[in-house]
Amino acid sequence: MNLSDLKPAEGSRKAATRKGRGIGSGLGKTAGKGHKGQKARSGGGVRPGFEGGQMPLQRRLPKRGFTNINKKIIAEVALQDLNLFEENTVITPETLWEAGLIKAPCDGVKVLSNGEIEKPVTLQFINCSKAAAEKIEAAGGKIEK
Repeated sequence: MNLSDLKPAEGSRKAATRKGRGIGSGLGKTAGKGHKGQKARSGGGVRPGFEGGQMPLQRRLPKRGFTNINKKIIAEVALQDLNLFEENTVITPETLWEAGLIKAPCDGVKVLSNGEIEKPVTLQFINCSKAAAEKIEAAGGKIEK
């Protein structure tokens, strides 16, 4: 078998319609564009959103609010997810990222008190809710800023 012998399955490929190839083709002369007008011309047509001069929808609708480009993105981690680490591990945002608990390095990480923690761990450069901090310290862990 050669590459030159390969052919698509029968009926799976349809030839493209060739326009402007004579009156017998059914799409000759004006090639399906009708007679004259902006859309019949070469390069003709209107830009997306143009409504013939009527006020376009994107200009008729009210605009509200704004996007703060300086917004801080804080990743949230559940307390129960910290059970993934060994006892007395020092947990930083980088170790959370390597473990797959946060998607990408961001502006900060906060541990929320969802679930329980069974092992003492040390958190560095990670914020905690009050309830999460109490649970971590009750388990023998530490929080370092």
